[in-house]
Formats: sequence, structure tokens, C-alpha cells
Amino acid sequence: MRYYLIAGEASGDLHASYLMRSLKEIDNEAEFRFFGGDLMTAVGGTRVRHYCELAYMGFIPVLLHLPTILGNMKLCKRDITEWRPDCVILVDYPGFNLKIAKYVKSHTNIPVYYYISPKIWAWKEYRIKNIKRDVDELFSILPFEVPFFEVKHHYPIHYVGNPTADEVRTYLAEHNNGELGDKKIIALLAGSRQQEIKDNLPAMLESVKILNDSYRVVLAGAPGIDSAYYERFVKDSGVEIVYNQTYDLLSKAHAALVTSGTATLEAALFNVPQVVCYKTPIPKVISFLRKHLLKVKYISLVNLIADREVVRELVADTFSVSNIQRELQSILTGPDREAMLKGYEEVHRRLGDQKAPDNAAHIIYKLNHNQSV
Repeated sequence: MRYYLIAGEASGDLHASYLMRSLKEIDNEAEFRFFGGDLMTAVGGTRVRHYCELAYMGFIPVLLHLPTILGNMKLCKRDITEWRPDCVILVDYPGFNLKIAKYVKSHTNIPVYYYISPKIWAWKEYRIKNIKRDVDELFSILPFEVPFFEVKHHYPIHYVGNPTADEVRTYLAEHNNGELGDKKIIALLAGSRQQEIKDNLPAMLESVKILNDSYRVVLAGAPGIDSAYYERFVKDSGVEIVYNQTYDLLSKAHAALVTSGTATLEAALFNVPQVVCYKTPIPKVISFLRKHLLKVKYISLVNLIADREVVRELVADTFSVSNIQRELQSILTGPDREAMLKGYEEVHRRLGDQKAPDNAAHIIYKLNHNQSV
């Protein structure tokens, strides 16, 4: 069978690569064509565009790169039509992927499967109309999404387990890592896009200055971000940078400063106490909008899954160097650290131990062979 996949960022590349491996295991004739990254490329198939050419964040960057974005979208639509896959598999990245879903549904009879559902429970809930109209099957990796889609919006979905949880379990089973050296490690995970890094990393670096003599501070370099970009911020700071070693870093870390996103869940799954840091423009306005317009109480996956505040979120008007320093100090040792680790146990329990890519691959394969799932 022919599978066309679209992933628009680093986490999507990771999850899609595992799904592709699972599809290959059950489909000896699997062919892949995709928008994605290096991990998907390593599995095999034809990469049409790297996600680095897609990942623009924020109004101004999107506006500046609009011709590129529109050009990629046009290319993607044409490429799908010409290649005629047996199905299109969209991986997160809703701004781009929902437009592709609309085109595929209205111009072809190719089924559209959405792996890692759009987070419309947080914002842009109106997109449920597009999903119902354009997506044949939706695959969820977060347990709290099931009642949102099925009960509130009467749209049946597949909860297949959480791929991040499975990836971390696999890593821990194959590695025996722990803190190394005389100094304990504080990990910095400042995001996967340049804009996130620019916004969050300077305050993170300033916050850990007072700990440089006591701790080893290590920054996780994001895939697709050139080392020269990081050097603008970390030069003369004494902070180390490691690339493509995030799991290795988290397996050794004593604590972490993390931007919102999959990284918050990864830190929790490695049992690394963390402070979630996310700077926004016009923080007081964003804080007001968050309280009155955002559909959820939290921004980190850890707290959303636990349905309570397990990790401290410093967002918008609470984001500051002094607040980061205070919260970080509180989790380096003592009762706050122990309480957070206890909260992580609930997160582990709620996610379960299913193998998400295997489950999704079997469902997709059966659907395309008109078998019951």
C-alpha cells in the first residue's frame, strides 16, 4: 500500500517515523512519500519537503514566509493528486494539515487519517466542523480527548495510547543511564522553533546563572536548528549544548526548565522535576485572554493529563527570571520535589501502556482493507 504522511515539526517527525516502522512490519509492500524530517527519511521512502521548510510560528514569521507556505501547500496538494496514495496520514500540525484534508476530501476519494489529533480542546474548537467533514478517522494519543470528541461532539475516535510514553519506556528498557559526574544536571529544553528559543532561552540562561557553580547546565539542541543560532545566546555562559540526545539528557537530569509542548511530558516520563516556562508577547493581555478565552486550565500536557497542577507553569505575566529561579530552587530538593514526582505517577497511570504506533498501524491497515476494527 502507498502511504502519504505529513509532519510539520520535530515531534511529528519522531511520531510519524515510529508509525511508519509499525506499518512496514504489517505491510510488506508499504511505500512512503512524505513531508517530514530526518527520522522519517531514515525509515525509507521519498521525502518531498523537510519540515524545517514548514515550521513558522507566530503572526509576523508566518506573514513574512507566506509565499513559501502557500507554495509548499500547493506542492503538497499536487503531489498527493499525482502520486495517488491509498491513504493520507496527517500528523498534528493542524494549520497546514486541515487545509490539506479539506483539499483531499473535496478533490479525491483518498481516505484521510489524522494521527495525533489537533488540540482543538484548547483553542479553535470550531475546527471540529472541518474535522467531521474532512477526516475519515481520528487517532488520539491523550486519554482526556476521548470524552471531548465522543461525548461533547459526538465524533468517534481511536485512543491508541501515547507514543511518547512508549518511546520513553523503550529507551529506558534499552539504556541504563543515571546522573554522571560530580555535579547534578539541570536540563534546558527551550523549544523546537527559533521563535520559541528566542523568547524563552535568554530568561532560562539568566535564571541558572546562580547555579552554574553547583550544577552542570546542559541545553538540548532541537533538530533542524543550526548551532550558530544557539551560540548567539549561550556564548560565554558555560552552558553545554547537546544535539539529538534529549532522552539521554533527561535520563541523567536532576531537574529541568521546559517550554510547553511534548517536552513537558517527556520530562515527566523520565521523572525529572520541571518548571514550565513560556514567554508571550504583551503578557498581561495574553494572561487575561488565557483566563477568559482558553478552553483549558493548563498549557502543559502533564497538568492536562493529571487534571491538576502537578508542575508549575510560568506563562505570560508570571514568566520572569525571579519566578523561574524561585520555582527551580523549590524542586531541586525537598517536599515540592517529592510531591511533583508523586504527581508523575498519576500521569503514568492515566497514559497506560499501549503501543500507540502499533495500534494505529493495525487500524489503518485494516481500514484500507475494509476489515472491521
